[in-house]
Amino acid sequence: MSREPEDTVGLLVEDFDFELPAELIAQEPPAERGLSRMLVMDRASGVLRDASFADFPSLLNRGDLLVLNDSRVIPARLYAQRTLVRDRQQPSGQIEVLLTEPAGDNAWRALVRPGKKVGIGERLAFPATSETTETGAIELEAEVLDRGEFGERILQFKPVGDFFAVLDRIGHMPLPPYIRRDDAAGDRERYQTVFSRERGSVAAPTAGLHMTPHVLNELAARGVEIAHVTLHVGLGTFAPLRVDRLQDVHLHRERYTLPEATAAAINRAVSEGRRIVAVGTTVVRTLEHCALQAANGALAPHSGTTEIFISPGFQFRLVGALLTNFHLPKSSLLMLVSAFAGREPVLAAYCHAVQHKYRFFSYGDCMFLT
Repeated sequence: MSREPEDTVGLLVEDFDFELPAELIAQEPPAERGLSRMLVMDRASGVLRDASFADFPSLLNRGDLLVLNDSRVIPARLYAQRTLVRDRQQPSGQIEVLLTEPAGDNAWRALVRPGKKVGIGERLAFPATSETTETGAIELEAEVLDRGEFGERILQFKPVGDFFAVLDRIGHMPLPPYIRRDDAAGDRERYQTVFSRERGSVAAPTAGLHMTPHVLNELAARGVEIAHVTLHVGLGTFAPLRVDRLQDVHLHRERYTLPEATAAAINRAVSEGRRIVAVGTTVVRTLEHCALQAANGALAPHSGTTEIFISPGFQFRLVGALLTNFHLPKSSLLMLVSAFAGREPVLAAYCHAVQHKYRFFSYGDCMFLT
């Protein structure tokens, strides 16, 4: 049974706020991948059921098409030393750099902190760490070319043999700011899905963090078809909404790929009336964007960028069920989930999750909306 879309006229960002005790924000992943709790919500009735992620395979049906985001998180947080500003020597000082998106050959968009100190023309040196190579050696060098429209910097890196190999040596996993600790060695594995393949995200598609090889094998054994899309999570993940009305929200673009095999699988599922289950809001945004782009209703394989903002009133064309984590108050992701299952029922579910001490956000528990 599908839900009627809600009227969005007059909805404000403030309408998606909720109280969340700080102690419910997960700072560490569960002891073992896949041991999270799961709140199950029936979209038609709003009925909630407390479960565990281990129950997830039993909630899918033979013939369901499960779609995963196979983007791989890169160790995008780097630490640089200031070296030269417009050919004038400057005192050294550590600058935190978060790469967010490629911007051309050897160029990247990046957030820098403290931003006021880093002007156009400045050069940054990224030293080796003591764990990787000779202390003091410079692994990367970059010049600040410009400022982006959202306050980020455009960095032009000096070419190196294998840029991503250097990131693997000196970069840190870009844990979200609400995880109030430094990244640790274990985050290299736990802040990454077991099916990640395509490098490019600066934040994990967190619903996929719950999946294990065992669960994926169990789903396949039950006759669930599994397909992949790629959406690289970028700057928008870190940018709060700075408008009051939903109609004024504009999201940052993110790069995606719809592979040939996945386009064919989705077209078959639609033609045969089978359910499409999205693992995460990134999959929802990719699939629904592609559906809007489909000229004749059939999806075609392609790559592109999307700025799609899904909020109450949106008419879903493909996604029939959603596995997702619990999201930040007043966030575009909470608005997407509310579009899928209704604002009031979703906020009621979040209230239930708070009362029953579910763990929130990236390393937290999950929710399955059927």
